[in-house]
Amino acid sequence: MASLRDIKKRINSTKKMSQITKAMQMVSAAKMNRAELNAKSFVPYMDKIQEVTTAVAANAEDASHPMLKSRPVKKTGYIVITADRGLAGSYNSNVLREVNRTIQGRHKSNDEFVIIALGRVGRDFFVKKGMNVILDIVGLHDQPSFTDIKDFTSKTVDMFADETFDELYIYYSHYVNAIKYDVTEKKILPFTDMSRGGGMTSAYEYEPSAEAILEVLLPQYAESLIYGAVLDSKASEHAARMTAMKSATDNANDIIRNLDLSYNRARQAAITQEITEIVGGASALE
Repeated sequence: MASLRDIKKRINSTKKMSQITKAMQMVSAAKMNRAELNAKSFVPYMDKIQEVTTAVAANAEDASHPMLKSRPVKKTGYIVITADRGLAGSYNSNVLREVNRTIQGRHKSNDEFVIIALGRVGRDFFVKKGMNVILDIVGLHDQPSFTDIKDFTSKTVDMFADETFDELYIYYSHYVNAIKYDVTEKKILPFTDMSRGGGMTSAYEYEPSAEAILEVLLPQYAESLIYGAVLDSKASEHAARMTAMKSATDNANDIIRNLDLSYNRARQAAITQEITEIVGGASALE
């Protein structure tokens, strides 16, 4: 049985650990609230740019932009958004498991796809598996601005235009609420449904032409989709880390309660033994 000193030392160390996890929980909660606001604030912009882009593409006389046309798929690109570190429960593993399962089901060799990793955990995972990571970004700010990933999104869209890959999917954790975030797959490129437009009538006038506007608007729209997924994923990451730290704090408190009980029992047993020895010694002197 552990000594009183050992139990007391473990109680103190566990209390210090619970203080750390509690502080991390509070920090993550503050970051989550701000990230959630950022993600929700970006939704109206996304809805509007999607509406405008769809209207222009549907009413263009010759929507021949490469981003609107399907081509034979020789290689697929996967954008995978994860965190730069752990301590976030199953946030990273859920995304990586889903991507890996999809790759195993769709492709027979590593030559049929490429990985674009946003986050150190995802990058290291795919590099370790020997998969082709052609672009990555790590060390992203907890509240990223568009300028932080502008080069990353531009290179990704340019690689599609250069036919480095023929279709592009993105995998990330969609933020639902503080305790729920779902792994989401979204096809970014090409925009095969946009040129059909469902027979909608545009109320826009184009200068110089719809085709010229699409040359600028379509890459911006694709980059916005990626940035929106990053904001959504960041909110999920902070929520996952907050939940994980809350669980760690609760577990530490449970351990402390059990150790306190063990300490009191050991202390009571020691006192009882001392009393027994004193009584025994007094009886021996009589």
